[in-house]
Amino acid sequence: MTDDYTATLPRKRMGAGALITDEQGRVLLVEPTYKPYFEVPGGTVEADESPHAAVTRELAEELGLAVRPGRLLVVDWVPPRPDRTEGLMLVFDGGTLTPDQAGQIRVPADELRGWAWCTEREAAERLPALLNRRITAALRARAGNAIAYLEDGHAVM
Repeated sequence: MTDDYTATLPRKRMGAGALITDEQGRVLLVEPTYKPYFEVPGGTVEADESPHAAVTRELAEELGLAVRPGRLLVVDWVPPRPDRTEGLMLVFDGGTLTPDQAGQIRVPADELRGWAWCTEREAAERLPALLNRRITAALRARAGNAIAYLEDGHAVM
């Protein structure tokens, strides 16, 4: 049996979400039942699961949609806080939904209170500052065909 040195290395919490917009450019936000604020659809990357697979799974679970996210838009390292470990949060491009696709959204009542299309200003009112910075960076990265690297929601480069 060979010892696996990598098993002794630090582990980080990881999450993956999707930036989904409508034809007017509004961002789709979901309202979790277990948090006092809105978020983008997505969630925790489970053990032995890729971030892309995680966000694809979460979109099916949270919205009832079979959406295959596109390219990576944001990588955000979040430092530890008293109530949370450090984490790496990824945002993928979830594309633009047509009104017909949006009409097919079904949220699980035990996990989400609902969802909403939000302008950037409305999103800023519903999201904590960190998430708002991340979503704003995702919108800019999508528009500029780039990838944003953030730390605590702030651009590093």
